[in-house]
Amino acid sequence: RGLGDVYKRQKKRCVMAQFTKKAIIDAFIELIGERPFDKITVKDIVTRCGVNRNTFYYYFEDIYALVDELFKIETQNILGDTSGFDSWQDAVLKAVDFVRQNRLGICHMYKSISRERIEDYLDEVTYNNILNFIKKEAEGINADESDIELMARFYAHALVGMVLEWLSSGMKGDMSGAVERLGVLLDGNISLTLSNSEKSMQTK
Repeated sequence: RGLGDVYKRQKKRCVMAQFTKKAIIDAFIELIGERPFDKITVKDIVTRCGVNRNTFYYYFEDIYALVDELFKIETQNILGDTSGFDSWQDAVLKAVDFVRQNRLGICHMYKSISRERIEDYLDEVTYNNILNFIKKEAEGINADESDIELMARFYAHALVGMVLEWLSSGMKGDMSGAVERLGVLLDGNISLTLSNSEKSMQTK
């Protein structure tokens, strides 16, 4: 029973720690929706969520570390669901949806020095999902592995470039519609490219 009590206390502390960490991140998300990134201080965050500065620094080295953690969580949320996606554009649409739901905050961060973190987030989500999708399409086709990675980079850079242009415009236009339309226009292109890779392998 003693060990059971210790386990329960540890579990409770773990749950409380995760709750506190989430509260800090949620406070930042609220603030970034209200003001530019460079106008937010640690004091603002801890005041908003009701913890002290020491608690903040227990979880995060600084606000930049908090931003990294936020995008890391969102990236894992999306990449962890890739098995349920039927097409490469599904995960891109999910990333676009996250950006749209946090419209003001993302715009504030994109216009500040943290824009690289947004680009890294979009790059990782898009590249990994497209790579996984192309690998599924390549099953049964003797395509070169480097060709598969090259295709994934090509599609990822093109799509991320479109999303970044959309961000720069202040999110004007229907980005989700554009991604879905690309899915229609490019339908079958990946399979054809994989077949071309297989043919070139046979002639080497």
